[in-house]
Amino acid sequence: MKVGFIGMGNMASAIASGCMDANFLKVEDCYAYDIGTYKIAESYAIHATNSEKELVELVDVVILAIKPNVMESVLEKIKDSVQDKLIISIVTGYDCSRIESFLPGSAHLTVMPNTPAMVSQGMTLLEAMHTFNEQQMEYAVSLFESIGEVVILPTYQMKGATAISGCGPAFFYMMIEALADGAVLQGVPRDIAYKLASQTMIGAGTMQLETKIHPGVLKDNVCSPGGITIKGVKALEENGFRNAIIQAVEKSSN
Repeated sequence: MKVGFIGMGNMASAIASGCMDANFLKVEDCYAYDIGTYKIAESYAIHATNSEKELVELVDVVILAIKPNVMESVLEKIKDSVQDKLIISIVTGYDCSRIESFLPGSAHLTVMPNTPAMVSQGMTLLEAMHTFNEQQMEYAVSLFESIGEVVILPTYQMKGATAISGCGPAFFYMMIEALADGAVLQGVPRDIAYKLASQTMIGAGTMQLETKIHPGVLKDNVCSPGGITIKGVKALEENGFRNAIIQAVEKSSN
């Protein structure tokens, strides 16, 4: 299957590089169109095309990774060339029903990936409503499983879930930076502080996934009576930590 990316920003680059590193896609089977295509083409030697329509005509699978404000103009350009193509959209605000109104009768699927796909630790959401057949859906699932985990959700849950997996990496990076700043304040070298914060976050997440123990219980297990951890928890609560996270998810869902 030849795969083409319309739009090669950070997310598309993460998917492309992750899939190639995982050997799911071969470099020679990848195409891209973007005003900045030369960047990814230079890095991975993938084919750069001169237009959206040219790309669609050369590939089997089209991944739309463009800004929402240009989505309709791009769909207008390619609508007559997508009849036998698989369309995978990662464009925010365009669910199955909305894409169907622009590309009636086409095979399309809306997904919401995240940037850790670049290191094969992605979390991708697939909309349960789609126009793929069973074999096409299996291909899409396999593609995104090559770069991480996949969850299929009903349309109404996509926004709230995207606020966690799609926007969440930014929130976690902010926490890593803040934890490191705190450690630097206490005299820990910056590079070591980043390593401590990042690995601790990886370890905590992996522990919850593998044990499936409620995160509140895992938190309690770290908090000894009168110990240093519960003092830190108290400081977080006094500064509205949980409320800030909940509001961040709420705002990112709108």
